[in-house]
Amino acid sequence: MRKGRRHVMKNLAAEADQFQRRAAIGFAGIGILLLSLAAGYFKLQVIQHDLYQTRSEANRIKPKPIVPARGLIFDRNGKLLADNIPAYRLEIVPEQSGNLKATLAGLGDLVELSPDDLQQFELARRASRGFRPVVLKLRLSEEERARLAVNRYRFPGVDVVPYLTRRYPYGELFAHVVGYVGRLDAHDLAALGDSRFNALTHIGKSGLERQYEQGLRGEIGYENVEQNVEGRVLRVVDRQPSQPGVDMQLSIDADLQQAAVTAFGEYDGAAVAVDPRTGEILAMVSLPLFDPNLFVNGISHADYARLTDDVSRPLFDRNLHGGSPPGSTVKPFIALAGLESGVRRPEDRILSTGEFHIPGVARGFRDAEAGGVGWVDMRDAIALSVNTYFYQLALDLGIQRFDHYMARYGFGRPTGVDLAGETAGILPSPEWKFARYRQPWYLGETVNSGIGQGYWKVTELQLAQAVASLAAGGVRHRLHLARATRTSFDAAWRPVALPPGESLGASAEHLEVIRDGMKAVVTRGTARAMGATATYVIAGKTGTAQTVSRKGNISIDPRSLPLNLRHQALFVGYAPADDPRIAVAVLVEHGGFGASSAAPIARKIMDAWLLPKASSATLPEKTPEKTP
Repeated sequence: MRKGRRHVMKNLAAEADQFQRRAAIGFAGIGILLLSLAAGYFKLQVIQHDLYQTRSEANRIKPKPIVPARGLIFDRNGKLLADNIPAYRLEIVPEQSGNLKATLAGLGDLVELSPDDLQQFELARRASRGFRPVVLKLRLSEEERARLAVNRYRFPGVDVVPYLTRRYPYGELFAHVVGYVGRLDAHDLAALGDSRFNALTHIGKSGLERQYEQGLRGEIGYENVEQNVEGRVLRVVDRQPSQPGVDMQLSIDADLQQAAVTAFGEYDGAAVAVDPRTGEILAMVSLPLFDPNLFVNGISHADYARLTDDVSRPLFDRNLHGGSPPGSTVKPFIALAGLESGVRRPEDRILSTGEFHIPGVARGFRDAEAGGVGWVDMRDAIALSVNTYFYQLALDLGIQRFDHYMARYGFGRPTGVDLAGETAGILPSPEWKFARYRQPWYLGETVNSGIGQGYWKVTELQLAQAVASLAAGGVRHRLHLARATRTSFDAAWRPVALPPGESLGASAEHLEVIRDGMKAVVTRGTARAMGATATYVIAGKTGTAQTVSRKGNISIDPRSLPLNLRHQALFVGYAPADDPRIAVAVLVEHGGFGASSAAPIARKIMDAWLLPKASSATLPEKTPEKTP
């Protein structure tokens, strides 16, 4: 017998109740989700409105710095010595570039990236924040710009930016005066101490570019630009214009600068020419020269190695950082000290026999003239550069009084020229020697100081300022290069304010004696060959600073020595002697004698300034003697 299927009865009430519970839970979940969504919208739209509005604006509105045009630099006659030319640079915003390594590799296929470029980029990137643009390459070529424009879409965070770059039209002629700008680095940013200067790419590194950096660079501005999601600029929202740097007019004369360089021929050395009436520097050269344009956008390792390995040291500014014993060029000032102190009268005479002895000392100090020149007074001693006269005068003054007057005449301290890093030189004294060597001072060192030898160290700037003070009747003016400034091309030039001249404290009568002696140097003394064909009267003094000294009583002819061991040749002077308009100091490295090497160069510089162009340079070019 078959059993029948069991029939289960449905409980409709239970099912309805279960459905209602599930529906309630579902609706409750939906409600919670809607409330959560509403709360999220409320938080975004109300509570965090300001935050996200700022972020949105930051994505839409991008601030861009406006770097001002750097001020121009002119010579006294309006010749442009430093200007700005348009160029383009390649920049990367690291945080927008994605894979930076791949970006650099891709860009390397489009533009020429040197190891220097990559190294500079890495250093700048580490010193900057990721959202700031970092320069990868400066001075893009037209071909490189075209390739980047076609492939721009492949490189997010990469941009080609126009800018003005520095150019020095005269190249090496003003390398040590105008100086140069270079790429901004982390050290420069730390020294500036303000994040807004991140917008700069260049800063003054040397010369006047460094000294007057703040005025030349101007004030950075900015503009807020609206852009779309692709980074394309739609419009400028607002703008704070930049203030261009001030233009500068220098006291330097470009033609005289060139004449001074030409006058040296193949010699190395330094020369400074000033207007004794004002302290304006008319020419200032340090040889050999170098091209400052090499440094503007980053000098290559090869070029830098070539300059630093050069034994003549073209990067070394001999006027500002150098120095040598002044030799006999300081004798006029020692004579003036003798007059001012009352130790000497102009007519007092000293017998020159060829050798001077300190009482009780066997070793003698020689005169320049073998056998001596006989009895000489002060004017003769200056004209003929009689060592014996100044040996005795230095002893009679004593080193303390000697130092007092030499410091009054400007030695042993900077001239105050408007260039950074000027050396003070060395004014020999017992205090200086003890501090340096922990040794006492000897009378022989006082004697040696009387002819500008021994521990002395002076620069051509100091000598130029000192001889200019004699030309100006005993008034010392601060040497300066900046003559005037202007705020725009249409503005008038405003003279640079300078302190008044400082008196040497010497009487007019005593100064006249010294000036007479210096005129006699050129008319009948050690530099008579220099003045033989001059159409104006020159006052001056030759000098020779020894590089090697004699042994015992054996004299050494410097012309027999290799070039690098020959004496330093110097000359200081001014002209016209009755109405001075130029004062000159010249140093010829290893030139042998001041009369034969430095004086002719000084004459050419004076001719270039005082005579019509067609009649200047009356002396032939002189080529230095060289040994194999």
